[in-house]
Amino acid sequence: MNAVNAVNTATEGRNRTRTAVIAAVATVTVALAAGAGYWWYESSKPSQASAADCRMAKDIVEQAKEAAGKPAGEAEEWGRKTAAERRVKMADGYLGFRVAQYEAWAVEHAKDAPSGTAREIRSLRDKAQEHCSDAGVDLPMTAFGS
Repeated sequence: MNAVNAVNTATEGRNRTRTAVIAAVATVTVALAAGAGYWWYESSKPSQASAADCRMAKDIVEQAKEAAGKPAGEAEEWGRKTAAERRVKMADGYLGFRVAQYEAWAVEHAKDAPSGTAREIRSLRDKAQEHCSDAGVDLPMTAFGS
């Protein structure tokens, strides 16, 4: 009987060790997967512009609505001046790219040339807004004349 008990005790000890090792490996695997998932989520997000960049973008968007209703020459001058200022002061180039597109459409609208459609402007607004989600600044890009 003692030999049988010794074998059972040894088997139980190995089973506990095996279970502990499997649990530890599973825990590490889950932690690594969670970390990789978080890294992927963070690296896939658009860049987050500073609050100052977002406020500047909002000001430009509001000015663009006004510029779209001005004579073509005034709108073009506004576009050149604003673009130069944006390039110097706005640090987030991705947000700047979206704002530049809206600026260009405002100038084109003032010249009675084809500019962004309502659908294109909504898409542009959504993409630009992603860069200002952390700053909490709303970019009121709307179709020109609305």
